[in-house]
Amino acid sequence: MVSCSPPCGRGRARSTKAGARGQLIVDEQASDEQAAAVESLFNGEHTEPGATIFNVFSNVIDTYHPMLRKPVSFEMDREARTGRFSVPGVVEGGSEPIKNPVTGAPHRARVTLPHGFEYHEAEYASGHTRTSEAAIALDYAGTHAHLAHLRWTPQGVAHG
Repeated sequence: MVSCSPPCGRGRARSTKAGARGQLIVDEQASDEQAAAVESLFNGEHTEPGATIFNVFSNVIDTYHPMLRKPVSFEMDREARTGRFSVPGVVEGGSEPIKNPVTGAPHRARVTLPHGFEYHEAEYASGHTRTSEAAIALDYAGTHAHLAHLRWTPQGVAHG
């Protein structure tokens, strides 16, 4: 989870922090070695500068809250633009297709970024997220979400 107030980087010089806070949640089934590796990636380590979204976040996050080791439930159908995730007692969220405002029918939007640093291709959707007892308060509905299969390397997204 990453939360910024004001939104990350808006109205600030590129090299300064943006008042953001971050907290990593790692599934409790991960080994200590796996959790430590994921935490170092989340902190923007082991990557070329600016090559991954986490390296970019590391330049705006002022406060890293302690990592949580909790049960994580996740499912996604990228083609249907549906998904859900749950960390009981911490955060719940999901996505559904964007609806046409006139007809209410599902509207499909797919974006391909041949040289993007977040993903190569994503399906855009409508998302919702709510935290309960978490270090970062989130309560969003009807917001942007994108669903993508990610292949990241220290040089960024593996395209192709």
